[in-house]
Order: sequence, then structure tokens, then C-alpha cells
Amino acid sequence: MEIIELKKKAIEIRKDVLQLIYKAKTGHTGSDLSCTDILVALYYHIMTVDPNQPEMADRDQYIQSKGHAAEVLWAVLADKGFLSKEELQSFSSFGSRLIGHPNNKVDGVEMNTGSLGHGLPVSVGIALAGKMDKKKYHTYTLLGDGELAEGSVWEGAMAAANYQLDNLTAIIDRNGLQISGRSEDVMSIEPLDEKWRAFGWDVQVLDGNDMTELVRVLSEPNQPGKPKMILAKTIKGKGFSEAEDQAGWHHKVPTEEQLTKALAELDQQMEVLIHGEK
Repeated sequence: MEIIELKKKAIEIRKDVLQLIYKAKTGHTGSDLSCTDILVALYYHIMTVDPNQPEMADRDQYIQSKGHAAEVLWAVLADKGFLSKEELQSFSSFGSRLIGHPNNKVDGVEMNTGSLGHGLPVSVGIALAGKMDKKKYHTYTLLGDGELAEGSVWEGAMAAANYQLDNLTAIIDRNGLQISGRSEDVMSIEPLDEKWRAFGWDVQVLDGNDMTELVRVLSEPNQPGKPKMILAKTIKGKGFSEAEDQAGWHHKVPTEEQLTKALAELDQQMEVLIHGEK
């Protein structure tokens, strides 16, 4: 997919996410919107996955460690054909497979996540298994910046470099906010780039809401013998002005009025993307 089409797709997915959360009256709006561009870049341009062969041996592996942003994952998987648009509308209803965190009973989901700090160490194991079995797949994992306070993240970071996992790419959604406020106020984790380099990773810092940058860096092969860390600086609530950079929107549900406003803003962004500024 070309960059312009990826940008359009990200707008469409954001609209799907907002409508899904409004209908279900639950969800992590800010967290979903900050990482939408990342998931779109991965699923529509980078990863080798096939909804018609969800278990194919050499499929790329995606682990969403920040599992609370499940709504954007469900929206992408439905759009890709891993599940139906009808089932998507069952999100968070009684008996639905589409719960508030990733559920591996759904095609395309490799791992149940939700308890933070587990995605990276499991991804290390998946990547190591790929090396041992001489598989061609690449493993990608998306972490939130708040979960970096979990010690298991750093155990995984150390192991990945030790085993020279150049078939592993981790992405941190560095939106700077978590449920209880600014991430740096809750637990200072800077300087992140220096920390990950000290652990032996190739570190790339970029604007995580810039599709061109995401595609460029994700498309570059890993340095031989090194796992790649992408520090993606994003805006929580990206795409809806009222929600942007607001901790209160971590799991806030839009009202009907707010939904109407958000969808109008996204429609305007699409108009500008297609026809340019007026």
C-alpha cells in the first residue's frame, strides 16, 4: 500500500475504533488512537500475514503487549478479514470472543495479553524459536511506555540482545501518558534511547504518528545480530482534538456529541489528505 493509502486507512480505522467504543460503552480510546498508525503500517505494509491462512508456518508474529488497546486490533483484524465486520460489532457483549484485551481464540491473535510486561519476553521466546527452527518469520511487539516499569520487560531486553535476535522488532508507543497521569511522573524511564542501546539494541527514534517515517524504519532490515527498538513518539488520542494528550481519555468513552465531533474531524482530515488544504 502506498503512503497516501496507509494514511487514509489509519483515518478509517480511527473512525471504526471510536464507533466501536461508543457502541460498547467501554474501551481505551486514547491508547487506541495513539497507536493506530503503527498497526496500520505493520498490517497493511510490513507484515506477511494471510487471513485465509492464519496458521501458515512462516507468518510474521505480532504480539500486542499493550493489550488494553484491543479495540484498534479488532478493527484492523476485521478490516483485513480475520473476522467479520458483523462479529466486530459484538465487541464487549456477553459471549463475544472480542473482549477488552487480545484473545487468541480469534484468528490473527498470537497471544492473550493484558497483564503488562509479558509481551516482550514472550516475543523473545518466539523469535528465539524462529532462529532455532530456521524459520523466516519476523516477530513484532508493541509496548506501552507505562509498562516499562515492569521488570520483566528489561529481562526480555537483556535476553534478546544476548541471543542476537535480529528477527525481533519492538515498538514503544511513547505517548507519555498512562491511566494515572504523565508516565514520567509515575515512574521516570528516561533516557529511553540510551537505556535500550546499553542493553544491546539498535534504537531508532521517530514520530510514531508519521506514516512515512514508520514505513521507512520498519522496512529497514535489522542490523545483523541486533534486535531493533523503535521509540515511537506519539500523541495519546491522536486524531480527535478533544482527546489528544489527555490522560483522562485513557479509557474514556465518547458521548454522542463527542463522537459526532470526532468523526467530523476525521472526515476533515480525510478531505485534506485527498484534496489538500483549502
